[in-house]
Amino acid sequence: MANGGGGGGGGGGSSLRMSSNIHANHLSLDASSSSSSSSSSSSSSSVHEPKMDALIIPVTMEVPCDSRGQRMWWAFLASSMVTFFGGLFIILLWRTLKYLWTVCCHCGGKTKEAQKINNGSSQADGTLKPVDEKEEAVAAEVGWMTSVKDWAGVMISAQTLTGRVLVVLVFALSIGALVIYFIDSSNPIESCQNFYKDFTLQIDMAFNVFFLLYFGLRFIAANDKLWFWLEVNSVVDFFTVPPVFVSVYLNRSWLGLRFLRALRLIQFSEILQFLNILKTSNSIKLVNLLSIFISTWLTAAGFIHLVENSGDPWENFQNNQALTYWECVYLLMVTMSTVGYGDVYAKTTLGRLFMVFFILGGLAMFASYVPEIIELIGNRKKYGGSYSAVSGRKHIVVCGHITLESVSNFLKDFLHKDRDDVNVEIVFLHNISPNLELEALFKRHFTQVEFYQGSVLNPHDLARVKIESADACLILANKYCADPDAEDASNIMRVISIKNYHPKIRIITQMLQYHNKAHLLNIPSWNWKEGDDAICLAELKLGFIAQSCLAQGLSTMLANLFSMRSFIKIEEDTWQKYYLEGVSNEMYTEYLSSAFVGLSFPTVCELCFVKLKLLMIAIEYKSANRESRSRKRILINPGNHLKIQEGTLGFFIASDAKEVKRAFFYCKACHDDITDPKRIKKCGCKRLIYFEDEQPSTLSPKKKQRNGGMRNSPSSSPKLMRHDPLLIPGNDQIDNMDSNVKKYDSTGMFHWCAPKEIEKVILTRSEAAMTVLSGHVVVCIFGDVSSALIGLRNLVMPLRASNFHYHELKHIVFVGSIEYLKREWETLHNFPKVSILPGTPLSRADLRAVNINLCDMCVILSANQNNIDDTSLQDKECILASLNIKSMQFDDSIGVLQANSQGFTPPGMDRSSPDNSPVHGMLRQPSITTGVNIPIITELAKPGKLPLVSVNQEKNSGTHILMITELVNDTNVQFLDQDDDDDPDTELYLTQPFACGTAFAVSVLDSLMSATYFNDNILTLIRTLVTGGATPELEALIAEENALRGGYSTPQTLANRDRCRVAQLALLDGPFADLGDGGCYGDLFCKALKTYNMLCFGIYRLRDAHLSTPSQCTKRYVITNPPYEFELVPTDLIFCLMQFDHNAGQSRASLSHSSHSSQSSSKKSSSVHSIPSTANRQNRPKSRESRDKQNRKEMVYR
Repeated sequence: MANGGGGGGGGGGSSLRMSSNIHANHLSLDASSSSSSSSSSSSSSSVHEPKMDALIIPVTMEVPCDSRGQRMWWAFLASSMVTFFGGLFIILLWRTLKYLWTVCCHCGGKTKEAQKINNGSSQADGTLKPVDEKEEAVAAEVGWMTSVKDWAGVMISAQTLTGRVLVVLVFALSIGALVIYFIDSSNPIESCQNFYKDFTLQIDMAFNVFFLLYFGLRFIAANDKLWFWLEVNSVVDFFTVPPVFVSVYLNRSWLGLRFLRALRLIQFSEILQFLNILKTSNSIKLVNLLSIFISTWLTAAGFIHLVENSGDPWENFQNNQALTYWECVYLLMVTMSTVGYGDVYAKTTLGRLFMVFFILGGLAMFASYVPEIIELIGNRKKYGGSYSAVSGRKHIVVCGHITLESVSNFLKDFLHKDRDDVNVEIVFLHNISPNLELEALFKRHFTQVEFYQGSVLNPHDLARVKIESADACLILANKYCADPDAEDASNIMRVISIKNYHPKIRIITQMLQYHNKAHLLNIPSWNWKEGDDAICLAELKLGFIAQSCLAQGLSTMLANLFSMRSFIKIEEDTWQKYYLEGVSNEMYTEYLSSAFVGLSFPTVCELCFVKLKLLMIAIEYKSANRESRSRKRILINPGNHLKIQEGTLGFFIASDAKEVKRAFFYCKACHDDITDPKRIKKCGCKRLIYFEDEQPSTLSPKKKQRNGGMRNSPSSSPKLMRHDPLLIPGNDQIDNMDSNVKKYDSTGMFHWCAPKEIEKVILTRSEAAMTVLSGHVVVCIFGDVSSALIGLRNLVMPLRASNFHYHELKHIVFVGSIEYLKREWETLHNFPKVSILPGTPLSRADLRAVNINLCDMCVILSANQNNIDDTSLQDKECILASLNIKSMQFDDSIGVLQANSQGFTPPGMDRSSPDNSPVHGMLRQPSITTGVNIPIITELAKPGKLPLVSVNQEKNSGTHILMITELVNDTNVQFLDQDDDDDPDTELYLTQPFACGTAFAVSVLDSLMSATYFNDNILTLIRTLVTGGATPELEALIAEENALRGGYSTPQTLANRDRCRVAQLALLDGPFADLGDGGCYGDLFCKALKTYNMLCFGIYRLRDAHLSTPSQCTKRYVITNPPYEFELVPTDLIFCLMQFDHNAGQSRASLSHSSHSSQSSSKKSSSVHSIPSTANRQNRPKSRESRDKQNRKEMVYR
């Protein structure tokens, strides 16, 4: 037989004594080999070793081992076998005796029972008394044993803290004993060792003493002692604990069956469950499979190591081979995997016999366990970890509708380079793993973006993303879902779950429907004062469109202001050059320098624009009581009555955040003579407060308190000082108020009327055709009885803001399905001047009936867009309606003929109202050559009285009709204008329809999420601008009643009307006409601000105005915040924020009352804009020359 060990030695069966210089850790088992191979190996060895028998173990003089060096493995094995079989015999004997005792007692019990029946009661009592006492003693003994058994059961059941600690400690010590076995496996199988000098033997002894005590507890707690004796853990203790005591007694060590401690690894899954580490079924199953596989592998390797290093007993242990434990581990792995390299193999008969059976079981286990383990590992969530917060860095959690489009739009705006250093990490949480494109997007932003798979409805997932330490949680909505109410309900549930987990977290959520915002108020921890915000897409979208009805192009300008756009430089002199220069502007906030304290708002605004190259449009004003946050109000262009306070927050339009810092760093002492604004930086001098002489207030304290009210709430109005008497309502206006007439809602923010039935506002086609509708707003709505509501109230409310006088309100005509409008009417029946024409926007007859060629704006909406799967067809109705209107042709005489024919009061207008008389002061010409294809209102500026005259140009073609179309899919904008050259892949804000303000898509509102996070005042400012004055208090009121409540006119409610509004200023005529031809925009800005407290912030210019040759194109585009030296052209329209004019309303009211009596009996039309009477025409100047002769100052605005 070939020798696999390679050690020296001689053959024969005689015993030889080893020399004393052989060390105890020498491999004595290597001495067994054949004589031929042994002699060859010994001849090559440099040190000659004496021959020895395989039964001899290495001994030294330091270890008091058996002098003969005989192996005593049998003593170790016998201790285990005796313990196992001895205990098994005792248990079986006890069970046998107990069974026999039970049978005997059962027979004896029957005999005693028969005697008890036969004997009398007195004799029975005397006989049974000692028996009862014996039974009580037995019961007491049984009770004591039961208590001990229960105590032991509690100790090992891991139901208590002590039990869990004990179970974990036993497992840890078992692993420790296994590690000691790994260390000792490098020594011979059996060797002499001194217990007092061998440190590993001492540790192993301590471990096994503990195992023995734990075995006793388990034995006591076991209900079935026999099954307990045959358990795997018990067998492990039998073959590992007794040999240790034998080792101490014999002063020798035998590896033996200590490898059985590896079977304890099977309990690893239970230990992790006790520690609450494993919670899911997949993780428990995975750990179970791994622990069974590894424990079986290590245990089998230990047996191969034992028999191969020992040899076969019937061969007198001469066929052994030297294999390390880890070589045996390697052997079993290649065997289970059916590879079998053959470099390591079993040589002993026991080893080969074991391998035969192990191959059968191990191969089956390998073939079943390994694929399942790989499948479980592969099915584990790739993004199932936990977020680790970085010290000094904030993080936000983004959840909801997580897709490639929504995430890319959010990141593009949130991480824009124009913002200050964004030291915020974005954590996305979604229950669906990202696709490859979205995963690639996350990898491109891996330094600031992390993704985790989970749901915000699961508290465990909220803990994973550290929601309690997050700076905010942002919830995105699916704008294109088929059921908006269901999507809002999902987001509301997300808010409830997050607030329930951490009530103090700031939440910014997107909502699709306005009426669903009321449900957020039901959440106790929802607090808008602490930063919680709901961005209602329907409210803002329709608010933007409504503002475009008042000043076309405003929707584009506002959308560009809160979106972060990079500057794109174009050298060619095209309209795109000026448009993109304005697009690079955004809205920022910054605290004003103390140098501005005491100055009026127009003065600071002019200084910022001229010197700092900044446009300030609003401030956050604090009242005298600063304890409550509700005392802070955002004032948009408040006028010259307001003084800047210390610590005032300003709202600026600028190209980046660094420019806005100039308003904070500005120092009059250091920067007064600096002409380059880039040099205005933080100075080292002490900040001083500078005051300029202002005109002292001439108002009495009583008037100041009554008329200097804040815009939103009279109870929280700051004390403002007014300086312009033209803007103050007279006492007679307030004293002569009819307190019994409700003209406004209870907050005074909107015009109001008593609820009307929908039948009273419905127009037939013939009735509409006979009505002189002009200067109105036509709303083309696509929808049916099954369509989702889009919330038309949000479109009407800005057009019914109370900072318009009643005669300035544009009549609104809805053209669409009556079934759909009936569903919306509940929220519209309190607004005046609203009519409905049942029909379809695709019918030209319906469009001609409402005089669409005379309207101020045509709005095209659809409630059916999200019901179509094909994105290219989602906007088909709106696009078809838009192209249908543009292709229409109109006769100039139609409007004049209809005006002169008999008419009637259209439904929705109250004839008894004084402002509904034919004479409103709103005069309209059939045609006028102005060069501007939009309606223009000219205001004649006289001290104390500002009458209004309306001038409109008729549209001979549908292409001249002003309209704005709502789109769902951005790419569909290419179909609106057939004559543009927009690439289908062009971003929406770069397309011509969006730049001109004729198209609006809800996707532009995505930028509001990041804008609101960085500055919650931005959303308040945008909402104030576009909603006409909606406040959180008003939303709470609407949530209660789902409708506006009428209120009596009081000084407090009338004070709420005093707020600025957006208008368009025409340069073709009026006091600014001299600046329209080659003047500078900065001169216009300063003149309008000083003269009329009017704040200009943009230009609406003809697309081909830069061309030297005249063009027939009537399209206009938006220029945001042009520089001071920007050259104006006569056809420009200027976006401005104008003050509320009390006197205009007062003059109109008196004029209406005076003319109402003479017109009350007349049956002539009392429509939106009636044809003026002859007397009025005689009083009106006929031409521009006559106006010049009268030396009147004119101001044209829209």
